Amino acid sequence: MFSTKANAIFQDVIATYHKINTVDQPFTNKYEKSDLLEHLLYRKCWIDTVQWHYEDIIRDPQIDPVAALTLKRKIDASNQDRTDMVEYIDSYFLEKYNDVSSKEAATINTESPAWGVDRLSILALKVYHMEEEATRADATEAHRAACQVKFDILLEQRVDLSTAIDTLLEDISKGDKYMKVYKQMKMYNDDELNPVLRGQK
Repeated sequence: MFSTKANAIFQDVIATYHKINTVDQPFTNKYEKSDLLEHLLYRKCWIDTVQWHYEDIIRDPQIDPVAALTLKRKIDASNQDRTDMVEYIDSYFLEKYNDVSSKEAATINTESPAWGVDRLSILALKVYHMEEEATRADATEAHRAACQVKFDILLEQRVDLSTAIDTLLEDISKGDKYMKVYKQMKMYNDDELNPVLRGQK
């Protein structure tokens, strides 16, 4: 199943990141581009993992305003990378199922496969960090118990989301569903579409 592979890669990425546990560490993809899907999944989760920790840092109430602005720019760039990776993964699936003829009664899903993958990657981070909180030695028993409840729900959510993604891909492969991918067409990074940036040209 696709989700089994994806979840294993995501867990590997998150564990690898936390060996050094800094947003500035160098990135090395464990998969060559010849293993395209694995390569994309690994890169996708790494982007999400670094951004997760960017978001932690920027919420420090004592953060220097200049440092916060620099970090905000990094988060913006990371969001663009994240969106680009989703589109690359969808392109992979479009190519994979290019020869499948959709049935007359085929329907479209509310989100593309890669946006489901995006949610699965973020969910892997929630699972990792909630488990940390549920087992944190310096936390109160009440805190650990509350986090354990949330952790169990996240595990259930991962099963459900994994099943939904696998079912969607199977339906696409059989022609029961079809893919139609819209580019995100984000406007705030475009100096022709963002009026603030356009005014500075």
